[in-house]
Amino acid sequence: MAIVVTGTPGTGKTEIAKAIAKKLKMKYIDVNDVIDSNNLKEFYDKKRDTYVVDEKKLSRILIGMIKADSGIVIDSHMAHEVPPKYVDLCVVTKCGLKELKRRLSKRGYHEGKIKENMDAEIFDICIEEARDMGHKLLIIDTTKKKALKLVESLLS
Repeated sequence: MAIVVTGTPGTGKTEIAKAIAKKLKMKYIDVNDVIDSNNLKEFYDKKRDTYVVDEKKLSRILIGMIKADSGIVIDSHMAHEVPPKYVDLCVVTKCGLKELKRRLSKRGYHEGKIKENMDAEIFDICIEEARDMGHKLLIIDTTKKKALKLVESLLS
C-alpha cells in the first residue's frame, strides 16, 4: 500500500503523514531526505529561494521505493507527482490563509516565498494537479488542531 501526502508548504503535511504512518504501521518517507541522498538538486533558484529538483528521477526513485515496500507513506509537496497507478490514496492538506501565513512567517520565509505559497494555496495547485493526474483524493483542512484527530478517526 502506498499513500502520498501533499499540499502547499506549511499546511501540515508532515504531521498528517507521520500520524498516518504510525497509525497504519507503515514506513514514513520524507522526500527531502530522498532528494538529498540521491543528489537530485539540479540548481538553486535564488529568486524563489528553493532548489530545483529533477522530478522525473525523483518519481522513478519513489516508484522503486513503493515497489520495494508493502506499506509506505510519502510526504512532500511534490508527492502527487507519483503516477496514481502506484498510489492507493493521495491525501492533500489545506490550511486557512491567515494560519498559513502565520506558519510560514514562523519558519522565517521571506515575503516573496510566503506570497508564492499563499498563491499556491489560494488556487489549490496541489489539489488540481493531483486531480488532473487521476489520484484518489482525501482533502484535509489542518487550520485547526482537530485535523489530526479527524485523520486518526478516519483510520480507525
